[in-house]
Amino acid sequence: MLLGLHRPTTRTCLRSIVGAASATAAGSRSPEMSFGSTSLGSGSRNARTFEFGRTHVVRPKGKHQATIVWLHGLGDNGLSWSQLLETLPLPNIKWICPTAPTRPVAIFGGFPCTAWFDVGDLSEEGPADVEGLDAAAAHVANLLSTEPADIKLGVGGFSMGAATALYSASCCAYGKYGNGNPYTVNISAAVGLSGWLPCAKSLKDKIGESEEAARRAASLPLLLLHGKGDDVVRYKFGEKSAEVLTSSGFRNMTFKSYNGLGHYTVPEEMDDFCKWIVASLGLETSR
Repeated sequence: MLLGLHRPTTRTCLRSIVGAASATAAGSRSPEMSFGSTSLGSGSRNARTFEFGRTHVVRPKGKHQATIVWLHGLGDNGLSWSQLLETLPLPNIKWICPTAPTRPVAIFGGFPCTAWFDVGDLSEEGPADVEGLDAAAAHVANLLSTEPADIKLGVGGFSMGAATALYSASCCAYGKYGNGNPYTVNISAAVGLSGWLPCAKSLKDKIGESEEAARRAASLPLLLLHGKGDDVVRYKFGEKSAEVLTSSGFRNMTFKSYNGLGHYTVPEEMDDFCKWIVASLGLETSR
């Protein structure tokens, strides 16, 4: 199974993992960008340091009301999604599109590519790379932590990026990373396109540990969109993730499926996303 090798496009365009990283860079503009690294995910002396790639920022065309970190899929980079997000009719959102570290990935037999965490199996029984997930969630939190206090914060992504976004949302509700370190950023919305929920098996118990966690989970708006024709991250994983989130107390969740949609995006899906994010964050649609 391949995870997230499709660029955000309205066409199916299966590419090799090498092409996923190189094709997006060719002939592109020079957006605002930066580099970063973090070892915040572990909290131990032997914590791995994760070197993240370029972060591409799309500034709002109108009044800055919200900032959303958007995470790409496996083998991709932040540039491709920044170019798509810039075209959406959402003038009051600042988009931050980081690039994942390059690392060996188990599902590819250890072949290195850009990945937010290691993955080999999407089932609940499969091993979870909690250290990698924590580091990715910490990177998202770091990117959001410097935003002005009156700005609403969100996280979203596609495929593996969606999995990371949902993991970040679960950490926000729980109030802790997987390793027990405090999660201090207040996320106001989370979106997952063609993704899945990591560490699903333990989520219900974590949210049930405190009334505060249950309250945060119940009030956090979540949007999960998935194509029924997805042969990369199969529809059953998206559907199961929605079920787990609902049973864990995430009551403000929307799950929508699309007949015939594979592992890519289409205008109908992006229109649904735009309407939802405007309503959920209370954004103005004009500049």
